[in-house]
Amino acid sequence: MSTVQRVDTEDMWGATLGLPEQVAAAAESAHRLHGLPDKEEVEHVVVLGMGGSGIAGDVLLATAAPVMPVPVVVCKSYELPPFVGEATLVFAISCSGNTEETLEAVQEAAMQGARIVAVTQGGELGRLCSGWGVPVITVPPSIPQPRAAIGALAIPPLVVLEDVGLYAGARRWIDLAYEQLVRRRDRLSEPGNEAEELARRIGRTFALIHGGGAVGAAAAVRFKCEINENANAPAFWGVQPEVCHNEVQGWGQSGDVTRQLVTLVQLRHDAEHPQVSRRFDLYAEIAREVFADVCVVRAEGEGELAQLFDLILFGDVVSLALAAQEGLDPGPVPTLNQIKAALSS
Repeated sequence: MSTVQRVDTEDMWGATLGLPEQVAAAAESAHRLHGLPDKEEVEHVVVLGMGGSGIAGDVLLATAAPVMPVPVVVCKSYELPPFVGEATLVFAISCSGNTEETLEAVQEAAMQGARIVAVTQGGELGRLCSGWGVPVITVPPSIPQPRAAIGALAIPPLVVLEDVGLYAGARRWIDLAYEQLVRRRDRLSEPGNEAEELARRIGRTFALIHGGGAVGAAAAVRFKCEINENANAPAFWGVQPEVCHNEVQGWGQSGDVTRQLVTLVQLRHDAEHPQVSRRFDLYAEIAREVFADVCVVRAEGEGELAQLFDLILFGDVVSLALAAQEGLDPGPVPTLNQIKAALSS
């Protein structure tokens, strides 16, 4: 671990580096729930969630959805997709249980007759779902912030889908993710590790994070949001191959500016399409002329879930290291709380 003196009033470092154990505990907590639908009763799956809770839907979409026999939709809004009804399995995910978008959407889902599973620490969501008699998976109250609960929020839906019969082998993939997280955590606990080095290279530039395909996109948006919330810094994300059809054209006129401001971080994984891999390389050639730096992070582990969580843990630690470099406390999010308070008044 770095010898830099850290300000960390909510123990975000401890929660982040405890991700392997959080994943294992979450898998156990979601097993053998009562009140789940039969496989034949489910025609589509919808995941409700915002912010640090909503990323759980992105994890499901990237890892389970491609091999499921029914479509999956992630809803990060107040409104439900119009098809939601009795044949829909809805995961309502809110760490606090008080996310207003999720609460409005899940109440509409209940009125439409959807089958609901909640993942929450409690709050209004827990109260509503307990009253409806639907399964509630409890997130440990000791986790300080929703973004630090990625394992507790994202793993239970995968276990439920396996129990329903829609995602075979979930527990095996979760075990492999746990094993890789332990390996990565051990390396990230050493002084001068690769996450601290990447944070040093990013410095006070704006991180532009690219991923490839669904796994890379989920990792990139997570990385971007962690920099925003933990390091209180701007960051942006994009996904290959889409960025080669638009974004790349936008850098030519402002190279004298972007060379001072932007660091490109490419998140790579083994499941990339061969042409996506080539696009990463071609984009990097152009970026080296117009950006402050181009950095590459390669996922490790067996299976897409393991590689996605490997990238997530790496990015989370980079964001904490960025905060530490500036002497910032990574826990509190006063601006987000200010907006929530204004909306509720």
